[in-house]
Amino acid sequence: MPVTAELNAEIKILNLYNLDSQMEGLKVHKDADSETRAAIARLHQKGLLTQTDGGYLTDLGVHCAEHIQTAMRILAAR
Repeated sequence: MPVTAELNAEIKILNLYNLDSQMEGLKVHKDADSETRAAIARLHQKGLLTQTDGGYLTDLGVHCAEHIQTAMRILAAR
């Protein structure tokens, strides 16, 4: 599976979530770049986020973000 620009933007968003606290979400403001706004909307459509402008991770979103953040730590290790 190729990593498209859209998929990369979604990975970046999921990597921003703090998995240590389910009470922390993200809010994308209207002045955010269009790539970020579109990525968050796609993540919401996929059932990973609670709101079209960010919000909290759903249960599926937590599972996905855990895997992405683990992969990022592994790939960044020296």
